[in-house]
Amino acid sequence: MEKFLGGMRIAILSRNKNLYSTQRLVEACIERGHEPLVIDPLKCVVGIEAGNPTINFNGEMLQHIDAVIPRIGASVTFYGTAVLRQFEMMKVFAANRSLAIIRSRDKLRSLQYLAKSGLGVPKTVFASRPDNVEELIQHVGGTPVIIKLIEGTQGIGVVLAETKKAAKSVIEAFYGMNADILVQEFINEAGNADIRAFVVNCEVVGAMKRQGKDGEFRSNLHRGGKGEAVELTPLEKETAIKAARIMGLGVAGVDMIRSSRGPLTLEVNSSPGLKGIETYSTKDIAGKIIEFVEMSTVKFKVKH
Repeated sequence: MEKFLGGMRIAILSRNKNLYSTQRLVEACIERGHEPLVIDPLKCVVGIEAGNPTINFNGEMLQHIDAVIPRIGASVTFYGTAVLRQFEMMKVFAANRSLAIIRSRDKLRSLQYLAKSGLGVPKTVFASRPDNVEELIQHVGGTPVIIKLIEGTQGIGVVLAETKKAAKSVIEAFYGMNADILVQEFINEAGNADIRAFVVNCEVVGAMKRQGKDGEFRSNLHRGGKGEAVELTPLEKETAIKAARIMGLGVAGVDMIRSSRGPLTLEVNSSPGLKGIETYSTKDIAGKIIEFVEMSTVKFKVKH
């Protein structure tokens, strides 16, 4: 892999410089002759002034940044995207723009966008304090059903209810906590497995299958799921690329399940982890991200 001539200063928005994903992006930057700066967004001070947007980090003004790669966790979405938006105001190229991240973090909104564009998604219902919980269950074809907290991540806040009684209890409990939830059909033929397709610049650069452990319907690696390399079908590749494009993401992890009616998109992740996908696909995903940033930054500077 040739180094990019004319090294750039690339800011990596991350709360933890020791995370695998952050470290790999730093390594990939250095390998290609760039200067990486790991920036904790919560330690940034945003200065808002007409014609003079600024970002102060650890007492110093951030200047001469060529590009930014956001690795913003769900728990700091509001502040993290505010910092990213400030970089955008300073005319710095962002691998994922702030609006796209905000859009992808809203599970309900994401599913609405995907379905509107004709992509397959699991049958899903959303209601504000319904009087008839059984009606929700019937809308998605009856039990078993998946019940999800809209703001849950990494499998947290996702429950499989196998009977109507169990589903009613879980739904009523969540509503009793003033939590917003989605109720989705359970795809039995998926076999407690899903597929993560990693998309960079409208290209699938790696894919893996994640299999839930025995007795666990969630396939997240954080919850003990097992990963393996997988060959995507042309339709699955097309679905992943289209999902990332619909969300407006240059870098995305698209989660799908295989069903009898084709691939169904579960979620489009704007800060997908690199460890699992690099381990199981054996691809240099971090390098692909930096290549994308190089090419896009040049085009961005010509425009601006």
